[in-house]
Amino acid sequence: MPASKDGPRINEFINAHELLVIDDDGGKRGVMSKFDALKLAQSEGLDLVEVAPMAKPPVAKIMDFGKFKYQEQKKAAEARKHQKIIEIKEIKLRPMIDDHDYDVKMRSIKRFFEEGDKVKVTLRFRGREMAHMDIGMELLQKVKRDIDAIGKVEQEPKLEGRQMVMVMAPK
Repeated sequence: MPASKDGPRINEFINAHELLVIDDDGGKRGVMSKFDALKLAQSEGLDLVEVAPMAKPPVAKIMDFGKFKYQEQKKAAEARKHQKIIEIKEIKLRPMIDDHDYDVKMRSIKRFFEEGDKVKVTLRFRGREMAHMDIGMELLQKVKRDIDAIGKVEQEPKLEGRQMVMVMAPK
């Protein structure tokens, strides 16, 4: 079976003529020709796998290639499992928000930060509220002050049409 383009070369697909051979237990067998190394691997019922192709001479290990591929897949799956995907959660506010509603929104922001997510705070203006941008800016500054201990502002408040947007991330 040919080695995949991104995987190590095995058996006949190894290009080097001389190899430093390591046996299945990790012991050095010494430098030998590819032909001798292949015979040794086949006599043990295993594969010859090139583990360090850039070394002088290249290093090949006698091992069960199927088992090796399985272990690599398990390692990659474990790494993916522990990887945290950062999401951007959105919190929508209005300029004349009530104190209790504001507190509820702040608790949500804190919860999102604890989960490791970023938060996009969107302040929406309706109708005549556009004439009072200063109230909206004050509200976003208050949000910024209130989360200063647990988060930082990644994108300062800016106006996009009828809404003001600010992006924050956990510290």
